[in-house]
Amino acid sequence: MLSEQSTATVRAALPAVGAAIGDIAGLFYQKLFAAHPELLRDFFNRGNQAAATQQRALAGSVAAFATMLVEHPDTRPDVMLSRIAHKHASLGVTAGQYEVVHTHLFAAVAEVLGDAVTPEVAAAWDEVYWLMANALIAVEDRLYAERGVAAGQVWQEWEVAGRTEETADVTTFTLRPADGTPAPAFRPGQYVSVQVELPDGAHQIRQYSLSGAPGAPVRSITVKRVHGGDGPDGEVSAHLHAHARPGDRLRVSLPYGDLTLGASAGAEPAAPLLLASAGIGCTPMLSFLEHLAATGHDAPVTVVHGDRFPADHALRADHARLTAGLKAGAAHFWYEHPEAGHPTERTGLVDLGGLTVAPGTHAYLCGPLPFMRAVRTQLLAKGVPAADIHYEVFGPDLWLAQD
Repeated sequence: MLSEQSTATVRAALPAVGAAIGDIAGLFYQKLFAAHPELLRDFFNRGNQAAATQQRALAGSVAAFATMLVEHPDTRPDVMLSRIAHKHASLGVTAGQYEVVHTHLFAAVAEVLGDAVTPEVAAAWDEVYWLMANALIAVEDRLYAERGVAAGQVWQEWEVAGRTEETADVTTFTLRPADGTPAPAFRPGQYVSVQVELPDGAHQIRQYSLSGAPGAPVRSITVKRVHGGDGPDGEVSAHLHAHARPGDRLRVSLPYGDLTLGASAGAEPAAPLLLASAGIGCTPMLSFLEHLAATGHDAPVTVVHGDRFPADHALRADHARLTAGLKAGAAHFWYEHPEAGHPTERTGLVDLGGLTVAPGTHAYLCGPLPFMRAVRTQLLAKGVPAADIHYEVFGPDLWLAQD
């Protein structure tokens, strides 16, 4: 909890800090990478930095945390903190790195806000920072302990055991630990970080959802080749598509991620589920479906997916097959440009208007942010409580930054 004196100071400074938080975040990364160029080369996502999405995500999370401290002092944004901590754990973030961030973030604050940063303002925002940092460190330490590893020791060498071309731009890679040890257990919906060496010597990291039976000796990741459009092409996805072949080695992290079929569905076996995805966001949903089929889930499961073309729908046959294998599963696929004979009511963007959403439904969303916002709005209109709508973002979480 923020001290009484700092609460008043932060509340008074929030409008000015909020208006400048984007500039502060941008300058912070400039200072950080000038002092530690290896972080941009080998740790941070260069594509996200070029597109400024990481800057906006940082700004959104800090602003949301500070606002929560002053407006709702008896609560904590645990959902946001959990999502950030799982991502950090998959990268091997350690407590000492928060000191480095603090140094350059507060240098950026002082430079952007100038004389407005009085000693009182600096002390209050320092308190905000360490409340957030220590909360994250505590969650990350717990995540490492649950895996039985020291902080940051999450990396292992894996071997590519096979690859399958799913679509023109989507490939599934089957992986196994190179040392022959069992593949670490994972919860459906979790992801791993994958690090590759690029031609310029950089070691870039990306996250990919896991699929495969939890007890199997291999794991699968399904990777969409990212075409940049107005921004850069995806460095790691393009490298994997072009170069990763059976027998090759990759650095892979332990599994993390908090979009799982968790306590809500686990505590209520009869809970209806709605799994909504778009594009490559189908990958965690396939993992959910594999788990539901294996455990004999008998409550209604509504599967919703949207894509531009049927040919773009990765793992389409598996998506339909796994849903059909459930006791009460129903799949609804929308395509903006459907094939001949596709139902008219499933043409265009995903529209839940014609679907019945059972009382007590827990919804899980994954896909582009506009898609998830639209589906969430429709679910709220159908009476699904906000607390029962869960989501995963592939990349920096801009939901907070845009709220």
